[in-house]
Amino acid sequence: MTETSQTQLARNQLGVPAIVFLVLAAVAPVTVGIVVLPLAISHGNGGGTPVAVIIVALALLLFAIGYAQMTKELTNAGGFYAIVVKGLGRPAGLITGLIATIGYNVFVAGALGTIGFFTGAVALPMIFGIELNWYLCGFVLFTVVFLLARSGIHVSAIVLGVALVLEIILLLSFAFSVLIQTGFDMQAFTLAFSPEVLVGGSIWIGLLLVATAFIGFEATALFGEEARDPRKTIPRATYVAIIVIGLLHAFAGWAIVSALGVKDAQAQGLAHEENGDLTLMLIEKYLGPVMGMIAVILLVVSLFAAQLAFHNSAARYLYALGRARVLPRWLATTNVKGAPQRALAVNYLFGLVIAAIFVVAVDTDMPPIFTLVPVGLGFGTLSIMIVQAIAALAVVVYFRRKRDPRWWSTFIAPGIGFLALLTFSVMALLNFDLVAGSDAIYVVVLPWVLVAAVVGGLLYALYLKTKRPKIYEGLDEDLESFTELPEDAHMFVE
Repeated sequence: MTETSQTQLARNQLGVPAIVFLVLAAVAPVTVGIVVLPLAISHGNGGGTPVAVIIVALALLLFAIGYAQMTKELTNAGGFYAIVVKGLGRPAGLITGLIATIGYNVFVAGALGTIGFFTGAVALPMIFGIELNWYLCGFVLFTVVFLLARSGIHVSAIVLGVALVLEIILLLSFAFSVLIQTGFDMQAFTLAFSPEVLVGGSIWIGLLLVATAFIGFEATALFGEEARDPRKTIPRATYVAIIVIGLLHAFAGWAIVSALGVKDAQAQGLAHEENGDLTLMLIEKYLGPVMGMIAVILLVVSLFAAQLAFHNSAARYLYALGRARVLPRWLATTNVKGAPQRALAVNYLFGLVIAAIFVVAVDTDMPPIFTLVPVGLGFGTLSIMIVQAIAALAVVVYFRRKRDPRWWSTFIAPGIGFLALLTFSVMALLNFDLVAGSDAIYVVVLPWVLVAAVVGGLLYALYLKTKRPKIYEGLDEDLESFTELPEDAHMFVE
């Protein structure tokens, strides 16, 4: 299968640092520090949260060992969709692609509500004393995100790199300030599983909430076609991303629980849960009110960076499925910069329309943090977790079918990773109201959308196989065309 310059993503654009920036920006370190870690402390294993971060990171690294072997054999903008096609077959791949595409696109809509709310209702009133409508703020910032994404993936990587550096500086400054003043107390690790720390909480809920803080690491495979030497770049970027995310979150979590007192961390977290200001309060206490205000600004920067990263990821799933003709072929059109312009436009319009529906039809008096955000981020997170678990199984099955002799890297390590990801997915389903942050009826029923996607995917696969066999066979052919990339595959003819 030959691609023209109008349907080919820009080649040779991204090295390991750029891909790591794209992934870490999606993870949004400051957002995790301000929102996710306090939730894990409040509802999980309290002062032992840093250990939960390390456990999740180790589980994901085990999966990444097999994932890395897979990406050496397969380079495709479809990410986990492509991996599942190779490992579990076309129907499973089609289902995975649909779940991932729906999940990422809905996630972007939720992220629009998040950044709009924190900009219009939090940052602007705090800095300038004015409050603006969240949808207006979200629309303006999402439009900037869309224009940046259209400018090419290298532009996104530069912007995200700058944002990420600022986020890391803030978190490390806060963490070192706390830990120096508390004498680098190790109780967060030595007492992690003691009854006095776990009282009122659950290590399983802690692991689940911490696992949501790693959502985005899987995006490394989405940029394989745009990477330099993808067989080396993608595995390295995956390892680096998981390790950096794990260390950064564990370090920040250590600082938070040390500031609160390891044994009292959970009670303190619950006391601040309604206002959601636990980490911001600690930053202001240890770094001063000016840094507290800067932290709010960087929260918006963090959300903007995450929006840009997930916008790129969502578009690449649309692009890949369009190129495979599962979705309309015109989605696989790129501009002169090699950006999937139509897929980006579809995701942009989809996000605006979904957000607009919540403005005019769903709890119009409620801020989006209680309506759109739980729907978008909750459903998106659940979808991505399930896709990760399916991909982990696909890696194991693929290499066992080939009878690969490397038992550790192709069976044992990814097998343990699959069990961990499966556990996280089941926990997310059983505790979806906690993951989403809402128990509204339109939130609680969202997991059934995934059931519909599974049924719809199976029926669509059957339709393609019987009525449009060329497209059905092409699901695998599209992947094969990228299995052996020629040396000059990076060249992009404008």
